[in-house]
Amino acid sequence: MRISRLFPLLSAMLLLTAPASKAGKTAQTGRSALACPTCCKTCCTPELSKLPREVFSGVRGPFHVQGIAVDLKNGYMYFSFTTELLKTDLQGKLIGSVKGMTGHLGCLTVNPEDGRVYGSLEYKNDEIGRGILRQLNKEGNGENPSDAFYVAIFDVDKITRPDMDAETDGVMTAVYLKEVVDDYYGTAVNGGREVKHRLGCSGIDGISFGPAFGAPKGSKPYLNVAYGIYGDTTRSDNDYQVILNYDPETWKQYEQTLTQQAPHRSGPAAPDHKYFVRTGNTSYGIQNLAYDCASGNWYAAVYRGKKSQYPNYSLFVIDGSKAPRKETLAGFDTPVEGEVLSLVQEGENDPASGIRGWQFEWGTTGLCPIGGGYFYISHQDGGPGGKLQSSTVHLYQWTGDSKEPFRLVE
Repeated sequence: MRISRLFPLLSAMLLLTAPASKAGKTAQTGRSALACPTCCKTCCTPELSKLPREVFSGVRGPFHVQGIAVDLKNGYMYFSFTTELLKTDLQGKLIGSVKGMTGHLGCLTVNPEDGRVYGSLEYKNDEIGRGILRQLNKEGNGENPSDAFYVAIFDVDKITRPDMDAETDGVMTAVYLKEVVDDYYGTAVNGGREVKHRLGCSGIDGISFGPAFGAPKGSKPYLNVAYGIYGDTTRSDNDYQVILNYDPETWKQYEQTLTQQAPHRSGPAAPDHKYFVRTGNTSYGIQNLAYDCASGNWYAAVYRGKKSQYPNYSLFVIDGSKAPRKETLAGFDTPVEGEVLSLVQEGENDPASGIRGWQFEWGTTGLCPIGGGYFYISHQDGGPGGKLQSSTVHLYQWTGDSKEPFRLVE
């Protein structure tokens, strides 16, 4: 997920190497052409006896894992390691990889209609962006000349070997998100002062396909892309998660290969919908967004916020059965009306704010529902000094318990 936007440089570079976990390194065996095809169309319970309990990514280097996607039908798992996409089988064997990205590849999701993998992709001329270039030994070479935000689309059938190039091997296209750029550069008046980054927008991260809010399970899937939200405790207009909604059927006209030294601006002029979810401020927004076909809900893993008036949960579940409602958003100097989504009425409850959620240690570096209430969840490991990054993905079952929302499957 997103590397936290902390300053000064020391903090930023520390966050480019995530903290170590105690996850094991053993990938268990288990064939994988065993599950429901695409869970946005049908949702069945996978054959539990054949599901691997752990899948190890292998050690990748200085950039930590940001997200995962799982294709049980074809037996593949995908990992985003900030500047690299990995494709493995479900024993963790490397099938191929895509390198050459100089931006921040974040959350991943599989398009249930065509099987391609979509990921949030940021190019930012800020300290984090420059830190990535420094790690790649590319600082000063003209990369990332301006801030731009894309959905990267990987034709995963073509990923057949390690170290394929994102620009030249025909495996990745990208669609530009103008709405994100407009909010990132936009300003607002809050508390009587001008503030940068309208809605607190720091970019994008969480991404997932699923039915329209309020539509029946199995309905046509749409693409939802979540903002990163700056964790500024001095303003009151950044207490909502922001989710942009698009119809991917219209995107073929926009897809282009991304030349990073001359990035294109081909994309929709605006989203079809712009949703708001009141969670209280978080540290850089929804890191992983995932639609769960079993419940029909949307899971949002975040880094906890720091405003004392909120419970600062690390996991929220958005109610997919409820259509958005038009409301005047709280915390804005000038009244703003938005399409507001509902949190499920489960988990811990904060009576003062009315916000519901959970505390869960994992999920911000990969959270993928696979049907039947089961999830694959990434545990990142930084290795000595944070320079040997890896992920061990564990199989969990959703319990919904207020204190232990996921149970590790033995």
